[in-house]
Amino acid sequence: MNDSAEYLRQFTTRLLEFEGALVEPSESSGIEALLPAPLQAALGAPEIVRFGFAAETPPAVQKVSLESDWLEKFERLLDGRGQRLRYFLSLEPPPLSDPEKILAHGPTLQNAVYRAEKIERAWTRYLIFLYRFSAVSDEKREGVISLGLNLSSGSAIDAFCGVLLDAVLGAEGDSVPPPHLSLPPDWSEKRLGAFFERALPDRIQNHIAKFLQGTQKRLDRDLARLRDYYEGLRREAAARLQKQEAARDRLRIEAAGREYESKIADLRQKYALQAEVELVQKLELIAPVQRVHLIVKRRKAERRITIDWNVLTRRLEPPPDEWSYAVDTVRLVCDDASHITHPSAQGPCPQCEKSYCRVCFPRFCPKCRGTAHDR
Repeated sequence: MNDSAEYLRQFTTRLLEFEGALVEPSESSGIEALLPAPLQAALGAPEIVRFGFAAETPPAVQKVSLESDWLEKFERLLDGRGQRLRYFLSLEPPPLSDPEKILAHGPTLQNAVYRAEKIERAWTRYLIFLYRFSAVSDEKREGVISLGLNLSSGSAIDAFCGVLLDAVLGAEGDSVPPPHLSLPPDWSEKRLGAFFERALPDRIQNHIAKFLQGTQKRLDRDLARLRDYYEGLRREAAARLQKQEAARDRLRIEAAGREYESKIADLRQKYALQAEVELVQKLELIAPVQRVHLIVKRRKAERRITIDWNVLTRRLEPPPDEWSYAVDTVRLVCDDASHITHPSAQGPCPQCEKSYCRVCFPRFCPKCRGTAHDR
């Protein structure tokens, strides 16, 4: 059973137990539930229900998946509850005595150098957003994606979201932070909006990349068939026209051309992609970290940044990306203001091909005043 199915199994178990059901594991990683009368009415289900989460389930088992209607039933049952959670995770960070060893697996600054200034224990606030999306073309794909953000460093921690969510699901006891903790403040609405605007589209596109490839392949196939068919009609009418010079054959060629363009428009409408995104849940997790203070040098400029070492994953988080919030570790430092970004955010202008920093100039290229951005 994959991670998505396991999350669905854990979620279904906890939800049913919270609503008063008796839940026990069954064969093939499924569950069997005894539902009280109010829960039966709310779900439209019998007293005893067997749920399955694997790709293949027996006929008597109710399959719970992203495509099944059970998620909609659970959503109606929740009625808005559980969409936002704040949790305090009390852990003791292990000591880190060798900063250079940690940084050996750290950021890659392609045009700058850095060194560790100090490491200290600290606390941070993680925001984890779970989005449900649907992409519809000639076929439909649905899924759930997670965005993770460290409010202290600005790092995108998508790769750590699963571990953090597991820690919250498995935690017990008090989740209220003590009042004396020094925590990073909330981001402004404008800054958080820029994060979603720049980070979310790329995540969705990466998630449905294979689906888009398949859609494009089917579109190309149908376009080729259509082109071959109408090209054959055109050649046949043109051959008759050369022999007979008939006005009727000229009209056939013109009509075939108009019909071909109409069919092309129909195909493009059929394969047009529509995507919908909906926020499902937001988690704020307060957790301890080991904070690594770095001095970054680019030519004569110098800048200090921090990167957190995640206690749960025991890994250094990605460096901040001040434009696109990329999740990999490769970065460039701009010459004008030492902004740290993914290389694509300091690439050439699509119009004049001069490189520039998108953080310094978010609206236009400073060389040609062009407004087209590659990200």
